[in-house]
Amino acid sequence: MPSINKNSLSEAKSPYLLQHADNPVHWFSWSEEAFEIAKKEDKPIFLSIGYATCHWCHVMAHESFEDETVAELMNKTFINIKVDREERPDIDNTYMHVCQMLTGRGGWPLTIIMTPDKKPFYAATYIPKTGRQGQPGMMELVPRLAHLWDNERDKVNGSAKEITQAFQKSIQPDGSGTLPDDILPKAYNQLKKTFDAVHGGFGSAPKFPTPHTLIFLLRYAHTSGKEEAGKMVEKTLTAMRHGGLFDHLGGGFHRYSTDAHWLLPHFEKMLYDQAMHLMAYTEGFQLLGNPLFEQTVHDIATYLLRDLQHADGPFYSAEDADSEGEEGTFYVWTIDEIREIFSGADTELAIEVFNLQEEGNYADESTGRRTGKNILHRTKSIVELADDRDIDEAVLKQKLNDIKKQLFDVREKRERPFLDDKILTDWNGLAIAALAKAGRIFDNAEYITQAERALQFIYEHLQNDNGTLLHRYRDGKAAIAGTTDDYAFLIWGLIELYEATFKTEYLQKAIHLQTMFIETHWDEQQGGFFFTSSESEELLGRKKEYFDSALPSGNSVAALNLLRLGRITATPDWEQKVENIMQSTAKTARQAPASFTQLLQAHLWATGNAFEVVIAGNKDEPKTRELLKKLREEYYPHKVLILNSPGDNILGDIAPFTAHQKMQNGKPTAYVCRNYSCEEPTNDAERMMALLRE
Repeated sequence: MPSINKNSLSEAKSPYLLQHADNPVHWFSWSEEAFEIAKKEDKPIFLSIGYATCHWCHVMAHESFEDETVAELMNKTFINIKVDREERPDIDNTYMHVCQMLTGRGGWPLTIIMTPDKKPFYAATYIPKTGRQGQPGMMELVPRLAHLWDNERDKVNGSAKEITQAFQKSIQPDGSGTLPDDILPKAYNQLKKTFDAVHGGFGSAPKFPTPHTLIFLLRYAHTSGKEEAGKMVEKTLTAMRHGGLFDHLGGGFHRYSTDAHWLLPHFEKMLYDQAMHLMAYTEGFQLLGNPLFEQTVHDIATYLLRDLQHADGPFYSAEDADSEGEEGTFYVWTIDEIREIFSGADTELAIEVFNLQEEGNYADESTGRRTGKNILHRTKSIVELADDRDIDEAVLKQKLNDIKKQLFDVREKRERPFLDDKILTDWNGLAIAALAKAGRIFDNAEYITQAERALQFIYEHLQNDNGTLLHRYRDGKAAIAGTTDDYAFLIWGLIELYEATFKTEYLQKAIHLQTMFIETHWDEQQGGFFFTSSESEELLGRKKEYFDSALPSGNSVAALNLLRLGRITATPDWEQKVENIMQSTAKTARQAPASFTQLLQAHLWATGNAFEVVIAGNKDEPKTRELLKKLREEYYPHKVLILNSPGDNILGDIAPFTAHQKMQNGKPTAYVCRNYSCEEPTNDAERMMALLRE
């Protein structure tokens, strides 16, 4: 059992926990030993949840956890436990839900005070060292909580019991039901009401990118003919790409914008954001044809492969917002720095294009004052800039590329933000799906190869002998039972990789993993997937995630996976499970459909014109490639695509209906099917597309 008079995080694998290993706070990792000590010493638990690239986690650490006076109070009063939310999303999901119940809001750092049997009685997010603006600080709060624990224990226990009961009640299914016929236009109208027609995005500051919502709108526009839905997406994707949210030198997107016009971001870069943006810009290009979106896909992928990829293929979790002790230092510029790098016309071009100002082009978030520093962003397109300067668009583009290259090279000499180098199965599943999709649409073999390398690593290092998944790998060690997100996101990646490569082994793996996922996470009584495995620590109760936040929910992704795999394998039971998922959250989804846009993508698929397209032919034959190219060029997101290649002895077992779908007239042949009913086969690519359009 670890000592109670020292910090015990030095043996942790989490970069976040290791950041706190030298704190004077006597931190423990989440462990039964810590709870046993709490019981023995009769102390409450101080649970602090955050992540390695969280700016306000750093602020609270510097203010309080590195302060000897605060640490002394904490060590005297509590058993202190640190949790990396990305490493233990099950713990984070549970206690974040508690915080939202008690305070009406959430965020990180998350602070929970609870009894030694894990029942919470106080919740907060960031807490300053000393009180300000009516909010108690650690110096006031800790003695107050100590007094409650020592002198009003019955009140504390009663409160903990009530909170636990309320939590357990809140995670019960909201009742069976169905999604109404008008839920799709209702979701669209909700989004339209909150759409920012000036700056793009939804709502006001702070403004979070939600790529899954943009993908829903693209698919809704395609299915319904509502052009306005597509225009909302185009405005948003363009504004995000031009704004400071996008890294104009290194590629990739920052976490979110603190303002309404996408200028001042929180500068951390998360793997999951890059993956979801990749998918949104890929589908945006497919439907809208905007070349800026294609360029953005390549810029995101460049960042991923250059800065976030492990040498063996998988992807790291994130880069911090802070460097040199301040947020954003790596990314911002003074005009004097620009003048030192360039001379003459190039200086003025850089200043004009990226909207730089002597006093700085943004105000500090906390002080409201100009800093003298600038965030690179654009307010005009290349076409507009070329027109303003009366020069050839291609010439201007090359000049700007040269300027960006020089700025990038200078920036590379700065102190880089901290890299969170743990490897997470769920986020890698998203990256695999995104790279495979982009590789297929843009005919980029390198993206597909790197997606395959990441997948190979996961199967070699993050899978148990019995086939179940593990969640986290770092420093040679994998641990933590896979969550719903791990299974759902990796299955998504496998399906996209199959459609990018037509290697039947990926289809096999997806089907096997889906079967395992159902065995370990499915709720046989109420339907839907529990977030945690049946073998995981239960905490306050097994929760299910349906609501889409920064990421689409695991149940929503699983619903679309089940539809796609159900159509490929002709497994009605899997499609029935989709109905069960929708029924188990129908009441909540009816009330706030714009918060369930990933689930509504599955609903669009299930209720609209979804196709099964089988191409019978050798992948390397020119005619087969022509058929596949036609399918790649047009936007038909609601389809599964199967290649029935001569000599493939596995596909017939996976998709029995393909046994009779062979080449006709000795030529590669397309079979266009809808709801298990197929049109006449055709050798002609235009005829195939006409059948889809009909």
